[in-house]
Amino acid sequence: MLSLSEQVVLITGASTGIGAALAKILAERFHPIRLVLAARNADKLEKVANYCRQLGAEVFVVPTDLEQIDQIEALAQAAIAHFGRVDALVNNAGYGQMGPVELIPHQAAARQFQVNVLAPLALIRSLIPLMRDRGGGRIINISSLGGRMAFPFGGLYSGSKFALEGLSDALRMELAPFNIKVSVIEPGPVSTDFFVAAAGAVESTVATPERTPYRAAFEKLKDLEKQTSNRAWSAERVAEAIVKALTDSHPRPRYIAATGGNFLVFMMTKVLSTKIVDWFWQRFYGIDLVAQDWQKHRLDLKDEV
Repeated sequence: MLSLSEQVVLITGASTGIGAALAKILAERFHPIRLVLAARNADKLEKVANYCRQLGAEVFVVPTDLEQIDQIEALAQAAIAHFGRVDALVNNAGYGQMGPVELIPHQAAARQFQVNVLAPLALIRSLIPLMRDRGGGRIINISSLGGRMAFPFGGLYSGSKFALEGLSDALRMELAPFNIKVSVIEPGPVSTDFFVAAAGAVESTVATPERTPYRAAFEKLKDLEKQTSNRAWSAERVAEAIVKALTDSHPRPRYIAATGGNFLVFMMTKVLSTKIVDWFWQRFYGIDLVAQDWQKHRLDLKDEV
């Protein structure tokens, strides 16, 4: 297997956050690495690319909308045409659709799975034959602790990450005979604009949240970033976990990238009862406030009648 400095690495979601941090770290440490950077925002991609080029990396930028399957397939073809191969794929692009499952419109639910599951799958399928013919490769899928544990208001997000992890597990076994290694990265809170984007997704998909039966929990959702900021990892720190998955001679199936993450997953999935876990997440996300607020609302309606 080639050393990482000799490889071609394709990174999606490379214009900001974890993807941009990873590209910069690879350019800084592994000369003369070749990078394929993809994201929707061409201007931001070029800024990241120029930084990497100044450090000696050869960079190919491919603006790509991951909601469009034809653009995803074109990305794979362009990368192969430019560099002749792709040795490692980092499926980093993704976002979180927050809100009660009941209130998420079908179109928004479909977009969540398109970006977080179907887009990585399309890219993986496009690159497997080439990796197999070259004798191996690596596929790194960026999931989340939400891909191991579901939580209120994150049903669509967790559902997409659970699906991505299931695909990763199957691919890890299926591709082992071809020396294609598959790993999952599971970040916890990250110091990016994730919660800001999630709040924006709520505003754009859930009409008048303050008038829904979940309004008490919506109010608490606004403060989630403050609650998690002291435990959040920087994008650079998560990128270090990805570098480890790219360079370990025997990469692990999963790398948890969160403070206390291993303990949290162990307790929530192996030790505590479902009832206790549900109680914890309901309090954390304000679902415990919903029943009282809804009961009060119903009484107010009766008084009006």
